[in-house]
Amino acid sequence: MKTRGFIGLGVMGYPMAGHISKVYPTAVFNRSRLKSEDWNKIYKGSIAGSPEDLGSACNEIFICIGNDDDVREVVSGKKGLLNTMLSGGIIVDHTTTSSSLSTEMSSLCKEKGINYIDAPVSGGQVGAENGTLTIMAGGDKDAFEQAALTMSCYAKFYKLMGSSGSGQLTKMVNQICIAGLLQGLSEGLHFSERAGLETSAVIDVISKGAAQSWQMENRWETMSLKDYEHGFAVDHMRKDLKIAIDEAEKKGADVEITKIIDSFYKDIQDMGGNRWDTSSLLKRLQRNV
Repeated sequence: MKTRGFIGLGVMGYPMAGHISKVYPTAVFNRSRLKSEDWNKIYKGSIAGSPEDLGSACNEIFICIGNDDDVREVVSGKKGLLNTMLSGGIIVDHTTTSSSLSTEMSSLCKEKGINYIDAPVSGGQVGAENGTLTIMAGGDKDAFEQAALTMSCYAKFYKLMGSSGSGQLTKMVNQICIAGLLQGLSEGLHFSERAGLETSAVIDVISKGAAQSWQMENRWETMSLKDYEHGFAVDHMRKDLKIAIDEAEKKGADVEITKIIDSFYKDIQDMGGNRWDTSSLLKRLQRNV
């Protein structure tokens, strides 16, 4: 059985690579080797010294890192995957990036006979840990179907949305919708508190109707407890929203509410909440209460 490679052992990548290791031989690379060593104490696998080393050992490599420049570094940098990866290989990038980065990487990989699939995920840290992520992808159909066998280790649903960049464009839609849902939920909970209602009773009722959402089901309780030291960080959300807003301007799409909510997240950062969960929008409403 061929070894799968995984780059990036953050809050998402760490458990995702772990799920793969339960099914396939797995080699990992992380910028901090200590994190790789920690991962290897829990899961069965091996540690690569660089992306270049990983490229020579694996024909399917999965990436989950920070931003466009990070992806460029591990794919086409001085010690990048393309230096050693053989023709016919597949790179699946789960990083949320710009769609132009996906097109750029796909073109570079194609010159080497390698398939690049942009495949951002939704479901957060909980989804990664439980192996229930949703994946939206762009790229070659045959390569996607081959890689899907591995992605099924940590995803409950995955779909090819179109050519290169389509996965990232779909993720932008996802983040735009989440931002609106969280602001609506925050305002609803804030109103409930000010009206003197029992929040748990309110959620018990409205979660059975049209207001129901994943955010409501999974975040209302921690929001009520003012617990934001978990989940998807505000810094990451602002990065994602900037990508979506920039792309919307290119496409001529009106995302005025998203821009406003992005400014609310700036307020959260100014409050020191860079690493708070995105549901911390409620804390902004409560700051003067």
